[in-house]
Amino acid sequence: MMVPAALLLLGALASVVAPRLLARADWPDREPVVALWVWQCVVAAVLLCCVLSMTLSASAAWVAVRGHVFDGAPASVVDAYALSAGSPWAAATAVTLACGGAWTAAMLAREIVRARLRRRQNRAELLVRAPLLPGEKPEADRLVVLEGERPDAWWLPGAAPQLVITTGALRRLKGRRLDAVLAHEQGHARARHDWLLHCSGALANGFPQVPVFAAFRDEMHRLVELAADDVASRRFGRLTIALALVELNEDRGVFGPCPTPDAHVPRRVDRLLTPRDRLTTGRRLQLTAAAALVPVVPVLVAFVPGLRALG
Repeated sequence: MMVPAALLLLGALASVVAPRLLARADWPDREPVVALWVWQCVVAAVLLCCVLSMTLSASAAWVAVRGHVFDGAPASVVDAYALSAGSPWAAATAVTLACGGAWTAAMLAREIVRARLRRRQNRAELLVRAPLLPGEKPEADRLVVLEGERPDAWWLPGAAPQLVITTGALRRLKGRRLDAVLAHEQGHARARHDWLLHCSGALANGFPQVPVFAAFRDEMHRLVELAADDVASRRFGRLTIALALVELNEDRGVFGPCPTPDAHVPRRVDRLLTPRDRLTTGRRLQLTAAAALVPVVPVLVAFVPGLRALG
């Protein structure tokens, strides 16, 4: 029963330490795409720790489960895990982790259902405000222009994703600034950022006391915007997208002294206007490879006793 306990300890340690280490690092703002990958690997490692601990705990608690998990394994491998001497807590641990897994699946399903309902409602409202012309069919990447004084632009994901922009934005944004905003929204769509937001939201809402999940949700919302900003800036320049952000948000009070829900916009503008040097290609590859190895650690912890028995 030492391996399931070690996996739980490893998962708890990662869920506490990883957000603090990433918060102190200065490179995520410079490389948001790499930071997105690192966060996904960390969360995957935490979830993998729970799944492996649940599996081994259930094997220690019930002979039937053990027979399925170690089917065909030599007796020396089974003995290496000391499952026959499982503690009375093995069943409780397995049931608790299984309930956590079921709760995670339920939260993700709820998030997906809610997102689909919102999309359906938004599309219905969109058809009312901007109906299709006779013979016109909804197509992917369709640009929809809505009457509205408030300058705004957003991407509506789905089977046939649509880019929506208001006439207020068209009047305020001209030339390359308008193109930069459209490129920003297309960057969200191509990277499927909506799925990252759904998954992080499901985990954070399901387990609000777990710091890594709460930080995962907050960082996903922040980093996807930075990544989309970089997509637009590579095509149209940092100054162009920064000025476009200012023009889109100057009437919303985000640049005033009082905090607003869009308080991240001034920080995005500052980042674009005072860019820091990107990491070297070698450094980016190192971070990417190191992050990919993080989920491997719990797998190694789980397999070490068996490998030693075979070795």
